[in-house]
Amino acid sequence: MKKKIFLCVIVILLSSAGIVIGKGLQFTSSNTSALPDGEDEEEEIDNYDFLYTNDGETINYDELMMENLIDEALTHLGARYVWGSKGPKTFDCSGFTSYVYKHQNDTFIGASSREQYAQNIPIKRSELQTGDLVFFTSPRSGRNVGHVGIVLDVDPVTQEFTFIHASTKEGVKVSKITDGYYSKRYIGARRVK
Repeated sequence: MKKKIFLCVIVILLSSAGIVIGKGLQFTSSNTSALPDGEDEEEEIDNYDFLYTNDGETINYDELMMENLIDEALTHLGARYVWGSKGPKTFDCSGFTSYVYKHQNDTFIGASSREQYAQNIPIKRSELQTGDLVFFTSPRSGRNVGHVGIVLDVDPVTQEFTFIHASTKEGVKVSKITDGYYSKRYIGARRVK
């Protein structure tokens, strides 16, 4: 055991001194380059810092985009509901969702809740993610699409979610699917193309 520790110490010392152990001993020195007088050798380093966070984790740009989208949506909490309004001070439900997507991601998702339901990608409730659109009936729409919101958070076990939307009575607010009104009126979800 002492021999193994001794050998490890020797290997560490030799490698830190610039000696490479392989097929034979090679002595290396950092001053052996043939550079003109007064010039130091610079090591080229590729800069990939933009790909990593401070913890060395890779940045997920889709996730970052969704965080920015949600941050934008939350800045409008409390904005008044006005039918047909597309923002930025007042909204109706589809005006709110289309404004947030256009303003943050420069994406046109459709002007009305029915267009947004028709032209984006259908997904199952079990596939819901932050940023997805969720659709509901409304008193005026009968059994058709009449209301839309943006998913904020999803519980992967229960599939319950919170969403932000422009409600007729309270303006832009956060609701839960477990709220009796919305749980009875849920139609489906779409992912923006």
